[in-house]
Amino acid sequence: MKITKAEFITSAAGKSQFLTADKPIIAVCGRSNVGKSSFINMLANKKKLARVSQQPGRTRLVNYFDFGSFILADLPGYGYARVSKQEKAKWAKMLDDFFADKQNIAHVFTLCDIRHDPTADDKTMVQYLYYNLIPFTVVATKADKLSRAQADRSVTNIAATYKCGRGDIIATSSLTRKGLDEVLAVIERVISRGQVSAEVAEDETNT
Repeated sequence: MKITKAEFITSAAGKSQFLTADKPIIAVCGRSNVGKSSFINMLANKKKLARVSQQPGRTRLVNYFDFGSFILADLPGYGYARVSKQEKAKWAKMLDDFFADKQNIAHVFTLCDIRHDPTADDKTMVQYLYYNLIPFTVVATKADKLSRAQADRSVTNIAATYKCGRGDIIATSSLTRKGLDEVLAVIERVISRGQVSAEVAEDETNT
């Protein structure tokens, strides 16, 4: 698939402001400074659609973007140490509230840094998605920082940590655009599933 539209829609500070849409909502989550904004900008082929910050923990809202055939939701980064317990609790509640409406989430890209072992927070996020039967794909960011052999070993390690197959992990780089085609293929499948589900629901309504 080819993305030809990518525009910021709005930010949501809490449950009452979360969007519902007649097209798939795909979420992007990950710890602070993992490269979520760079990943979104790579998808959009725009340098400044999502703000990239050198200061972790900047994103404290759910930011929504219109990508034409789907809505992308950029979730607050988790796991940043230099915030208060109260602020961490606030972020955790926002994530809980967002994922509570599972029917409104078509897919999740959960990001981790390919250079490091998944953190405890990363593991908790993946376990949460498994437990709640929310479909997801693991994206290992910053692959340009490693050699091909190092990246392959890291992907194997991440797969073992998350108890999934290597094929369930996409190594990406916002600089070289590595992995972009694989990510777009996942998105295309998600959109196709949504269209089929909508057609089935319409048939049942008309029956």
